[in-house]
Amino acid sequence: MPRQPTPLHSVSVAGVVVREDGRALVIRRADNGTWGPPGGVLERTEAVEEGVLREVFEETGIKVRVERLTGVYKNMAVGVVALVFRCRPEGGHEQLSDESTAVAWLAPDEAVAAMSEVYAIRITDALRDDEAPHIRTHDGRKLTPPVGS
Repeated sequence: MPRQPTPLHSVSVAGVVVREDGRALVIRRADNGTWGPPGGVLERTEAVEEGVLREVFEETGIKVRVERLTGVYKNMAVGVVALVFRCRPEGGHEQLSDESTAVAWLAPDEAVAAMSEVYAIRITDALRDDEAPHIRTHDGRKLTPPVGS
């Protein structure tokens, strides 16, 4: 029996940037008009944290310090694995890019209300004080139940 090819996955990174007042940095994506934390595809030759710094800066104009991994999210429909990190702002100023049509600092409840479930949970997970990263799967629109539940 022929061996099945190993499925390919894409890896993306995102930063949930939180100011001292608790507001989170979010963008409205240019490609689909949805709100979410800034992020994108990790480049092949790039370290994970470098990708977070690059993506957040490219999409928002804000320089950040990566604090910790807060979640791993897999879109089961398209095979994208997203690594989400809590970050602190360290400089720069908000600006739009080819990838963002709006950049805003929202209170956590405002951010969650503006986003679909699969992006809102990334903000919620990043704002929790627990140290272990959350591991979740979704179908691109809705979270899927954890394995074994």
